[in-house]
Amino acid sequence: MKFSIDHKSPVPLHIQAEELLRNLIKDPEYATKFLPNEVDMAKQLAISRTTLRQALNKLVYEGLLIRKKGIGTKVAEVSVSSKASNWLSFSQEMQARGIPIKNFELHISWVFPDEKLAHFFDIATDKKVLKLERLRGKAEGAFVYFISYFHPRIGLTGDEDFKRPLYEILEKDHSIIADLSKEEISAKAADKFIASKLDVEVGSPLLFRKRYVFDQGDRPIEYNLGYYLADSFVYTVESRRDA
Repeated sequence: MKFSIDHKSPVPLHIQAEELLRNLIKDPEYATKFLPNEVDMAKQLAISRTTLRQALNKLVYEGLLIRKKGIGTKVAEVSVSSKASNWLSFSQEMQARGIPIKNFELHISWVFPDEKLAHFFDIATDKKVLKLERLRGKAEGAFVYFISYFHPRIGLTGDEDFKRPLYEILEKDHSIIADLSKEEISAKAADKFIASKLDVEVGSPLLFRKRYVFDQGDRPIEYNLGYYLADSFVYTVESRRDA
């Protein structure tokens, strides 16, 4: 396959190379084999290896390519990725990455909070809260089970269309803006219930994400638990050092 970029274009060469690589990795031909080596590709594009490597490094960072020292660069197996620096609802995260999401199960109930949840919401344990459970994933299978609890102050009834992005529902239907997310990420072994939902063996490793969500007044609005298949989700934390 021949590759080319426009050297007369005002678009920087590394950006053009990056776009070319993004299109290249979509080609089924490279799903199971390594990309052309850097020397040959840089020569064909008439750019320096440094420029090409800048583009390659960007895709490696994003988890789209895997570089194996002394062997070459190949397309990574598709996995879902979430960046902590710009948190969204799950639906918005996946939409931003062009990943169609399927809802396999949705359960709504009203429950009495335990002491920990009641303390977070600053309510009494005899005050029922809405509990939303969803099994979600890609067309070929589910990879995450969510359990969310919502502060009764929000006014959710349980009749909302939860196929819509969650924070869109809160903002447009209930004038609640989710402004702050505090998260805890850990490894967890699947218990019998979660194992049955994600179709794995009991004790299988999961990525467990606990999310505390607050409105613009720093008031708690949601307590969310997410159980992800460990081989289907990559959680990326991006930090920048202050000057």
